[in-house]
Amino acid sequence: MSRKILIIYTGGTIGMVQDPVTKSLIPFDFERIIEKVPELKSFNFSVKSYSFNPLVDSSDMNPEIWVQLVTIIETNYNNYDGFVILHGTDTMAYTASALSFMLHNLQKPVVLTGSQLPLGTIRTDGKENLITALEIAAAEVNGQAVVPEVCIFFQDKLYRGNRTTKYNAEHFRAFRSDNYPALAEVGVHIKYNFPYIRYGVTQDPFRVSKVMDTGVGLLKIFPGINEQFVSAVLNSSGLKAMVLETFGSGNAPTSKWFLKEIEKALNKGVVILNVTQCLAGSVEMWRYETGIHMHEMGVLSGYDITTESAITKLMHLFGEHQSIEDVKTCLNKSLKGEILF
Repeated sequence: MSRKILIIYTGGTIGMVQDPVTKSLIPFDFERIIEKVPELKSFNFSVKSYSFNPLVDSSDMNPEIWVQLVTIIETNYNNYDGFVILHGTDTMAYTASALSFMLHNLQKPVVLTGSQLPLGTIRTDGKENLITALEIAAAEVNGQAVVPEVCIFFQDKLYRGNRTTKYNAEHFRAFRSDNYPALAEVGVHIKYNFPYIRYGVTQDPFRVSKVMDTGVGLLKIFPGINEQFVSAVLNSSGLKAMVLETFGSGNAPTSKWFLKEIEKALNKGVVILNVTQCLAGSVEMWRYETGIHMHEMGVLSGYDITTESAITKLMHLFGEHQSIEDVKTCLNKSLKGEILF
């Protein structure tokens, strides 16, 4: 029996064509995808598509849409062998991270891809991205999926979704994963890096989480940051957790007022997760004085997690758990391969 793959088109550049009259980019009817990518007829597996209506610009991506996505996958999980999600590039890493936490006991590929140029343009990167993402989603050995996790494929690399960051708005290689190796490299052949692919050992049934708590904030430290600004952010109404983007290996200002504001927030029950602003490397709060102080106060290390993954992990954990202690315990664990100790 041939394998079946479902394309879920959320929106984004890949599904655009040029209007013959206005010359502006408009979405095309994705049910007619075969006309744009006739190569799909040559696959030895079947491809069906589902299109969001209305389509979603990736800048408007939010947890409600993530819930829609996991619900679509849940509804179709037993009918398909893999899923390819077409998505705008700007927030693709956030969506991939969120889905990795919301999909439990996943045994099938969920591959996100998109493009920097629309399918309707001559030099589009979208066609190759789509074709290869579909091949990866359909890849199997002895009936088992080769990559049974949430991934991003772009240009010639397959990355773990919750390890990925968009770093380039111009080049076709738009994403990178500095703290974790590529799951596959694509040239003439698709070469899978099997030791780095996450294979579930549980026999528990597939399930999804559908509650994401948006009481999460992001505070990026910069030279000259002032007390009034930090205080306003940390005292935001409804704030449950703050991702603190610090310098280097977890460093922040040594000013007394800064540490005082952090301590006040912690005493109010706000969870603070320290992540590095660097694309590569890990938070090591024991290395410098400020980090040691923050650790002693109760600031948690994000280790080598990406900012996108940190934010979505916190949203997921506060949606799943009532207890702050349970949230903190889970932050110190790798739930879906998002951190290494």
